Amino acid sequence: MRKYIFILLFSCFCVSNSFAQKTFKNGEFLKFKVSYGVLNAGIATLTLSDTISNGQKLLHAVGNGYTTGVPKLFFKVQDDYQSYFEFGKVIPHRFVRKIDEGGYTKDQEGFFDYSSNTVLVKDYKSNTQKVTEIAYGVQDIVSAFYYLRNQPELDHLKKGDAIEIDMFFDQETFRFKLEFLGEDILKTSFGKVKSLKFRPYVMAGRVFKEKESLTVWVSADKNKVPLRIKASLAVGSLKADLVEYENLVSDLVIQTN
Repeated sequence: MRKYIFILLFSCFCVSNSFAQKTFKNGEFLKFKVSYGVLNAGIATLTLSDTISNGQKLLHAVGNGYTTGVPKLFFKVQDDYQSYFEFGKVIPHRFVRKIDEGGYTKDQEGFFDYSSNTVLVKDYKSNTQKVTEIAYGVQDIVSAFYYLRNQPELDHLKKGDAIEIDMFFDQETFRFKLEFLGEDILKTSFGKVKSLKFRPYVMAGRVFKEKESLTVWVSADKNKVPLRIKASLAVGSLKADLVEYENLVSDLVIQTN
């Protein structure tokens, strides 16, 4: 389960211009319950706040994930993912990845430099640093969550249409594809919610593979907030459900019939 509990949320759901629609705002809080089969496997949260970095106003997204219940006895996970990005364009300036997943650890910080189109990654565990070339507009794993939500075209997709972006993760850039599967009415803990259903793919890289059959349900309202994320695995399935939220751009639209 090592790569699934938390990366599941950010690899799946996440116009690059100053007139982009606002699907999130300062103070937004999302909480997901992660389950493996019938077992409660963990909790993942996302918080969003304003901050000032190098004299520039940015949004600071903090994602925390951890195992709970019986799975914690066998496989302890404590993840901290962060991103600092511009609001209007969702352009990342810095990311943090500090994780402990069953003894597999990472402690990294990345700094984007758009004057040279590079990202400097400092690895505090190995006391090393590496500079990698990137294309302008590349997203880190957390900023991608917000970038994808903010795409105006989400309201105009036809079944089979896809959105593709470049994502930087584990010292490399890979192509991330999100295919639209159609509309759905999803039963949630808040009631029935009209949703947009997506299938995420990685065209190149090692984070996810098509055989893992990821599916994402996103609210069809102004928020475009993920409601459910499901991964069909070789053995069983892993699911993340939204169970709590605060400070959405607009009220979550609940179906009355």
